[in-house]
Amino acid sequence: MADVSRPGRLNGRTALVTGASRGIGRAIALRYAQEGADLLLTATNRAKLEETSALAQAHGGRVGLYVADVSDRAAVLALVDAAVATLGHIDVLVNNAGVYKAARLVDYAPEDFDRVMQVNVYGAFHVMQLVLRHMQARGRGKVINIASTAGKWGSMNQSAYNASKHALVGLTRCAGLEMGPHGINVNAICPGFVETDMLEAFRAHGTILGVPFDKVKEAALARVPLRRFLKPEEIAELAVYLGASESDGMTGQSLLLDGGMLLV
Repeated sequence: MADVSRPGRLNGRTALVTGASRGIGRAIALRYAQEGADLLLTATNRAKLEETSALAQAHGGRVGLYVADVSDRAAVLALVDAAVATLGHIDVLVNNAGVYKAARLVDYAPEDFDRVMQVNVYGAFHVMQLVLRHMQARGRGKVINIASTAGKWGSMNQSAYNASKHALVGLTRCAGLEMGPHGINVNAICPGFVETDMLEAFRAHGTILGVPFDKVKEAALARVPLRRFLKPEEIAELAVYLGASESDGMTGQSLLLDGGMLLV
């Protein structure tokens, strides 16, 4: 059982966090641990996942880890079983696992396009569907999908990523409608440019355009009224709110956290 004596906005709650080995997923896992949650963390990179687990355990809660590829339905079935066995139940799901691949639409290799969709869309679907069944039986729960500003607009050379994040925003809305009567909140966070490994993957966008990466970043910042990239910890703070009781009245929403980028 969770240790309800620990301080924090999530004390007494359990959470399954996918894509927890780095970036936004790691930041969310650490903030959840700080706020008193017990965790089951998953990703495909065991070494990085163990690093996250060790950092989270320093805050005193129970932390389990499970290596899985969310695009593999059988692996997700085993993952959710492991989460329930480890935690007892799942109060919060953070669907963060995702991949990025830049290419012109006319040049996209079908297997690359499919990989992005399999992880970002079908992976989120597999985990969400199975966890929602568990939450539905309990009559409560929180699901937080990590989408993107790419799910709110169009952009060059990332058709697969944009399509996947538009799909995740749509899934969030539909799940919010269906799960509301069961006491389950389903929301998404749509980050803008965040200082993570995935931002480095954006370097490929410059390669396609024949533009130095520094210039690509300058152009990106020019579109952000706050004139800075976000920190993963800022996304984690919003994830804490969506996992805590303060957000009990919110569902089906996709919240922009983008430094004002989509205002421009």
